[in-house]
Amino acid sequence: MGIATSVIDKYQTCIDVCTKCAQSCKECQVACLKEPDVKNRLKCIGILSECACLCTESASFMATDAKYAKDVCKLCATICEDCANECGMFKEDHCVKCATECRTCADECRMMAK
Repeated sequence: MGIATSVIDKYQTCIDVCTKCAQSCKECQVACLKEPDVKNRLKCIGILSECACLCTESASFMATDAKYAKDVCKLCATICEDCANECGMFKEDHCVKCATECRTCADECRMMAK
């Protein structure tokens, strides 16, 4: 499953989910900035940015089989869950889809952190 080696095969599913979640958060962030009630979404927009960054970093840590990959995944699960809760407060399709991706990522990262 790894691209160059099989060392990270144990992480591949989580890497893929984290990468997808980061993309979802970035897309949702851009969409939220275009909503008419953008001021009501500032907290959500902030956590979307943090979640996207940490998901990207989590994937990087796992891709290198880093010593602290599981620790980063544990934090990623926490932030993804927080992001899902924030996005879940809004009814737009992009927010609903992002919340779903964040919950999926949180679940996968929790399993990886064990």
